[in-house]
Amino acid sequence: MDNRALFSLSYGVFVLATRANGKMNGCITNTCIQVASNPNKIAIAVINQNLTCEMIKESKVFTISILEEKTTYDTIKYYGMQSGRDIDKFFGDNLKINGIDVPYLSWSTCSVLAAHVVESHDLGSHTLFIAELDDAFKLNDNPPLTYDYYHKNIKPKPEPLPGDKKIIGWRCKICGFVYEGEVLPEEYLCPLCGHDASDFEPIFES
Repeated sequence: MDNRALFSLSYGVFVLATRANGKMNGCITNTCIQVASNPNKIAIAVINQNLTCEMIKESKVFTISILEEKTTYDTIKYYGMQSGRDIDKFFGDNLKINGIDVPYLSWSTCSVLAAHVVESHDLGSHTLFIAELDDAFKLNDNPPLTYDYYHKNIKPKPEPLPGDKKIIGWRCKICGFVYEGEVLPEEYLCPLCGHDASDFEPIFES
């Protein structure tokens, strides 16, 4: 099977946020679709290892901030490449709170969805949450950021590898999974978070 065929599926880029036990947290996700209407329902898939996933299971509520096409890599990196177990991702004047007391981004965002979970399914690497919308509103008319646009125009290109050190493995920059081996297959997908080879960094022999 050629996993690269999956790259042809169309995705957006979102900040998924929740609140549980007095703590706010969020992460980057590219999986959010509308699955029903009247009432409006959406589906999101979240990596089981993520703190955000654990908190949504507890609180049963979340927001989706639909990022703008002009979103910077720093924003993606801040919310998507570090853990809420280590830092507080939501602080300062940019924080907004919706009617169900869940944060969303008031900047780099064109639209916001707020929802409560009605069912969930453990898929192994991810949990699929089906949720009914409580609110939805636009912040501006800027075009939304797609996953394809992010990879082609926002995500930094990999730097040349040092020629004097041997590669012994590759580490996923999203979830930390380690692939052992000198060569990472071009079509490789992380078995934990599903990100492709472009999100892996080399591990050099010490």
